[in-house]
Formats: sequence, structure tokens, C-alpha cells
Amino acid sequence: MCINIKKAKVSEIFQSIQGEGIYQGVFQVFVRFFGCNLNCTFCDTRLNFYQEFDLDTLLKRIFSYTGYYFISLTGGEPLLQIDFLKELVKILKKKNKLIYLETNGTLPSHLEEIIDFLDIISMDFKLPSSTQGDSFWERHRRFLKIALKKEVFVKAVICKNTTLEDIKKSISLLKEMKREIYFILQPNFFQNDEELKKKMNYFLSFCKKEYKKVEIRKQLHKIIFCK
Repeated sequence: MCINIKKAKVSEIFQSIQGEGIYQGVFQVFVRFFGCNLNCTFCDTRLNFYQEFDLDTLLKRIFSYTGYYFISLTGGEPLLQIDFLKELVKILKKKNKLIYLETNGTLPSHLEEIIDFLDIISMDFKLPSSTQGDSFWERHRRFLKIALKKEVFVKAVICKNTTLEDIKKSISLLKEMKREIYFILQPNFFQNDEELKKKMNYFLSFCKKEYKKVEIRKQLHKIIFCK
């Protein structure tokens, strides 16, 4: 699925606050890459359009913004376009830009190709009971071991059908890394009712007994109606 290095498929470029994870509220420039290798049931970024950008044109758009802290490479799944991404991050780093990668954590070999140029990695655990899809525990393990070279935190979307077994596997995998990594439990925005709130609190209570750096964080941009 990797595209020609000369151009990238990009759905949008914009400046806004980060709405998820431990950097909520921080201003970023977002480059949203088109395409994903997964089809999660709770996905709130169904992309059906894109423009093709060459490297120079994309860089001009990015540098037209001011007052941001990170440049967020998001999607979709940005690592699908790894050949283009390799060239982009090299130039951004030469310009002393801080690079924030948002990823589903399923393409470890692609991460390895650009890890030295990244600053922050926001990685998802795709819990099979939440996504209603395949299990990616081994890919997540390999991905996280590479990501440990930089600052990394992990998010998991919690749905009504998310199982305690998947939460236990998440905690177990994080413990393997021998370094405390923030683990964010993020409620499914489309199911945010009392039933889900009870499940979230139950999971949080369980996790706290096993792991220190865990917390619940809602999607901030959804709450304040910010893009």
C-alpha cells in the first residue's frame, strides 16, 4: 500500500489543539494522511477523499503555519506511506521541528525506518474486543520495543464490548517493556453513556492495582467542538 515517493495522499492539513492522549490542548499542525490498514468499528475518521502533495508543496503548507509546538503526522495510518514519510521527516528534523506520530502500532518495520527522526509517538493498542477485528499483540510488542527509543505513550479505545482479558493483556505487555509508559483509556465517543462509564471506572480501578501510569481521558476536541 506504500505510494510513490514523489507524492503523498493527504486528506487534510490544519492547525488545532491535540485532542487525545497526554498532550491534550497543545497546538499542533496536523498532516492527515489518507488510508488505513485497519477497519475499527469505533473509527471516527472515515476518510473518503484526498489530495496528492509533492514534498515541496506539503512543506510549504506546513511552514505557512506559526505558533504550533509539534507537527503531528496522523491519519488514517501515516506509516503506510513510509517512502514519502522518510523524506518528509528528514527535512522537518533539519528544520528543528518536533515530530509527533499518531499510529495504530501495527507496522513495526516501517516505524524502524524513521524512528530516529521522531520525538513523540502516540501509539494505539487495537484491542480485538473493541475493534471487533484481528488481534495484533505480537505486532504491538515489536512496535513498542522500537518506539521505546523515543517518548511514547499508549492509548486504547474502550467500548461496551471491551473485555477485561484485553485490558489484562495490555497491562502485561506494558510491564514487559521495563519502563513506565503512560496508558490512556479512551472511551468510545459514540457509546458515552452510563454503562460505558461504569466499565471505564471498573477497568481503571483494575489497572491501578497493576500499573501506576494509567488514566481515563476523553477526546477533548469532541467536548469543545474544536476540529
